[in-house]
Amino acid sequence: MCGSTHLNSETLVPQPVIAATGLYIPPHQISNEELVSAFNTYVTRFNAANAEAIAAGELVPLLPSSAEFIEKASGIKSRYVVDKAGVLDPEVMRPNIPERSNDDISVLAEMAVWAAKDALTNWGGDIGEIGAVICAASNMQRPYPAIAIEVQNALGISGFAFDMNVACSSATFGIKTAADFVSGGSVKAVLVVNPEICSGHLNFGDRDSHFIFGDVATAIVVTDETLANGGWDILGTRLKTQFSNNIRNNFGFLNRCAPEGIGAADKLFVQEGRKVFREVVPMVIEMIVDHAQDVGVDPKLLKRLWLHQANINMNDMIGRKVLDRVPTPEENVIILDAFANTSSAGSIIAFHSSSRDFAPGETGLICSFGAGYSAGTVFVRKR
Repeated sequence: MCGSTHLNSETLVPQPVIAATGLYIPPHQISNEELVSAFNTYVTRFNAANAEAIAAGELVPLLPSSAEFIEKASGIKSRYVVDKAGVLDPEVMRPNIPERSNDDISVLAEMAVWAAKDALTNWGGDIGEIGAVICAASNMQRPYPAIAIEVQNALGISGFAFDMNVACSSATFGIKTAADFVSGGSVKAVLVVNPEICSGHLNFGDRDSHFIFGDVATAIVVTDETLANGGWDILGTRLKTQFSNNIRNNFGFLNRCAPEGIGAADKLFVQEGRKVFREVVPMVIEMIVDHAQDVGVDPKLLKRLWLHQANINMNDMIGRKVLDRVPTPEENVIILDAFANTSSAGSIIAFHSSSRDFAPGETGLICSFGAGYSAGTVFVRKR
């Protein structure tokens, strides 16, 4: 029924389709070796500057990192960023992103527009058919006006637009919302953008997390099937949330001037990685298997998994449990080695870069999971 418009209580129900995706990659790339060199210089300088306090037991010395440690812990080898110089400067250890005038497009919106233009080109449809824009991402550049409205304005799209944040699950939550708008008849097409400047909220002085994130932007066009040239039937979407403090970022307008030092670190990304692994992985596996059963898909026969790109060990375990065997690299797509964790955009990068070989009728799964906790599953079938 998901492949065609059908009668339901004597009413034609529009069928939502993922018509196209798009990708924008920032111009700067940082290898593990480059990141470690800067970090270890920072560590050496910190320990030297605080030698007396460390000797007195008042401070714990910082430990150096290594490229081998990063790859073993995460599977990450490199990442793209909007600014490389600031991140690799031991005296700065954060991206230098100059503030722009209100008359200029914001950095986040600009990245989203680039990804959107790629998706719109891949779609080939009439932009006038798009009735809504959703900016679904982890960290918005500002509270208002909405980034989505700025993207809408830059692209000349009518209708309405709004921002939504469900951390790393934002893209799948955005797809679900877009699909509901289409199937409900509110609009014929929706543009979902996922601009992620994750380097902006990353603590580059923390050995356990300084390597995790990268920057990128993705976009998805969801339309009524009559507007799609090929694309992907959406067989089913499902969302889940469960509160947890194990992944958190406390920065906000109430504490934007928080002093440096004790307590300041939680204004950036913090997580209890082992707890996240133990609690999120079983939740996601159960969610995928249950959802597959409900939409009539045998998870063992899925051609491909496009999972959230957070950690190679998480993805390996989810892949093995869902497919009930060790998946091949073609079945369980990994892009975090080159992109690192790009939050909501990760699963969309995987889908965008590794879906062109599907034949009509073959099925796959787009899945996200992350802070909240939050998780989303989108089963798709090639049209």
